[in-house]
Amino acid sequence: MTALMLGEIIAQAGLPAGVVSILPCSNDLAEQMVLDERFKLLSFTGSAKVGWYLKSKAGKKKALLELGGNAGVIIHQDADLDLAAQRCAAGGFSYAGQSCISVQRIFVQELVVKPFLDRFLDLVKGLKTGDPMEEATNVGPMIDSDAAERTERWVDEAVKHGAKVLIGGKRRGRMFDPTVLSDVTRVMKVCSEEVFAPLVVVIPYREFDEALSALNDSTYGLQAGVFTNDLKKVFHAYEELEVGGLMVNEVPTYRIDPMPYGGVKDSGLGREGVRYVIEEMTELKLLALNLP
Repeated sequence: MTALMLGEIIAQAGLPAGVVSILPCSNDLAEQMVLDERFKLLSFTGSAKVGWYLKSKAGKKKALLELGGNAGVIIHQDADLDLAAQRCAAGGFSYAGQSCISVQRIFVQELVVKPFLDRFLDLVKGLKTGDPMEEATNVGPMIDSDAAERTERWVDEAVKHGAKVLIGGKRRGRMFDPTVLSDVTRVMKVCSEEVFAPLVVVIPYREFDEALSALNDSTYGLQAGVFTNDLKKVFHAYEELEVGGLMVNEVPTYRIDPMPYGGVKDSGLGREGVRYVIEEMTELKLLALNLP
């Protein structure tokens, strides 16, 4: 959506002229607006590097930051594996993985790794890459060649250090094939960084607490998913996971506007969602009356 299109939508909504200004501008000019004392609040969506830099420049302003992630999903042995595979395929490869809540790390209980992978890889194999304007396309190109080339380097680096490519791993210009890796370690960039690409890693675990600890082993904490029918494990995960939101029998890519949305750690500050962002952008003011 272009700035002009968005401006037309706002005008059609009936808001008075000047209430919302859309200013396409350079990064330098945007930084000057962050420094300008007339702006009382900074709301930024983007990379952790840029977001925290802008916050450091914001001075006394309140800052709302919706930054990156390397979202994790836990699939326990009692999960509906068909559902888990279907949702992980959608959550990992929609938008070519270019979403801050795209599925990136899949932790699977070791007893169900094979049956899960059989289902999951079969779905990934069926994804169609190509022009996103075509109805049949499931995975489109990456934002630019640099992003695709970076993903290729990260995959090559992981393979060099022992990772296995179960499917995909190839770049064709800006297109990167839907890719699934196994035998990864936490220090590999495909695990520790935000890959922002059609790439997921599958990591086996033995005990549920082991999976919780592994998912938390990240500088990010946006959203997570848990596939299980054991409510004790659900509430235990809710207490232990260092994320802004936990989706049960769903992937972390799930989001609707009425829900509070945001992260912890390097994933940001504050919450989006209509009600919650209004609260974030509101200063509480008290009136105390002592009348005779």
